[in-house]
Amino acid sequence: MTRTIAVRLLLVLAAVAALPGCVPAIILGGAAATAVAISDRRQPEVLLGDKRIEYAVGGRIDDALREQAHINATSYNYTVLLTGEAYTPELKAQAEKIATEVPQVKNVVNEIDVAGRSSLASRSNDGLITTKVKANLISEAGKRYEPEQVKVVTERGVVYLLGLVTRDEADAITDVVRSTPGVQKVVRVFEYILPPRPVTARDSSPPR
Repeated sequence: MTRTIAVRLLLVLAAVAALPGCVPAIILGGAAATAVAISDRRQPEVLLGDKRIEYAVGGRIDDALREQAHINATSYNYTVLLTGEAYTPELKAQAEKIATEVPQVKNVVNEIDVAGRSSLASRSNDGLITTKVKANLISEAGKRYEPEQVKVVTERGVVYLLGLVTRDEADAITDVVRSTPGVQKVVRVFEYILPPRPVTARDSSPPR
């Protein structure tokens, strides 16, 4: 089994396990985490840094705004995406300030809605949309992109996409996500990279 196929199988199992009423029959331990980490374009230290940032930003915002907001923090390559709801514009701005003060954060994308907390039903629906999007990305990937390079976040039917991708990959991914039932809007929070250079006979020749 190739690495790409193995990673996609793991993603499918994870998506199925996330569906309501489904209990995973297999517990995927360190090997699963290792496979996903190997396929990720982020360096291992960045992966760990992003996890630390998410915990730090989420914890600090929760401590400061617990009764006045429902905010989620997602970090990808040290860029933090803030989603959810805050009761006032001032609280929204305060959440962004808290995020920018966390070490290693290089950019904050503030997509917090000024509104009351979303309902449990709305959040459950967002989780279902995320699962559908991931499943569609896996089934439609072909050779156009690697689905494991995409992080999907859904809030109130709006799907946010994070990852290190080429422009062509971003367009292909967006087309698939837009066609997923329940998706109201797609917001790209990608970082764009250059496509790999094709290897030519001249490129592979040893220097003289």
